[in-house]
Amino acid sequence: MEKLIAVAALDALAQETRLDIFRLLVQAGAAGMAAGAVGEKLGVPNATLSFHLQQLRHADLATTERKGTTILYKANYNMMNGLIGYLTENCCQNSSDDCVTQKLCCPPAANQTQESA
Repeated sequence: MEKLIAVAALDALAQETRLDIFRLLVQAGAAGMAAGAVGEKLGVPNATLSFHLQQLRHADLATTERKGTTILYKANYNMMNGLIGYLTENCCQNSSDDCVTQKLCCPPAANQTQESA
């Protein structure tokens, strides 16, 4: 991962509502969540939610998938793990046996599409 991509992702997550949304999408797994369900769960108005979801998509931290008339938002696990890898790539050099970062989050086994809306 390039530094500028990591900076954009960290910038997107450095906002309380976006961090909550991203954590909720991670919790939802490969099934993702409709925007309405995200807004209802977090108590975020639609216009505000739309702005924050767009910021997460722009940072490639969230993807969308259309199912009928519903757009599902999903955490981009590849990006999340890439960011974690970028942040920890030099961790515990010369002593990898004791490194706690070797247990990175594994993406769900289900298929993840990265379709844009």
